[in-house]
Amino acid sequence: QVQLVESGGGLVRPGGSLRLSCAASRSIFTNNAMGWYRQAPGKQRELVASIMWVGLTTYADSVKGRFTISRDNAKNTVYLQMNSLKPEDTAVYYCGPARAGNIYWGQGTQVTVSS
Repeated sequence: QVQLVESGGGLVRPGGSLRLSCAASRSIFTNNAMGWYRQAPGKQRELVASIMWVGLTTYADSVKGRFTISRDNAKNTVYLQMNSLKPEDTAVYYCGPARAGNIYWGQGTQVTVSS
């Protein structure tokens, strides 16, 4: 059974930080690149960060230098450390396999950046 469970979202002021966690089923985590996506109201879901099984990372330009993705392969968990948050980072954040046409999603976790 495929499972993705995101947590760690919340309300934070601009400039603040949050750390998101995603616990995944071994079947979709092992040997796969994993990603953090986000979807803001009225916008399409976008990939903001990805990490390969061996740890190589990529970031969207909008979050580069502020967000850090990491993974713990022993725990089937991927993390997203978000610093210097901006109002435009407000969205529902999802994790999932970092590949085109991914169909596996969790419930997401809401991140709201507002003063």
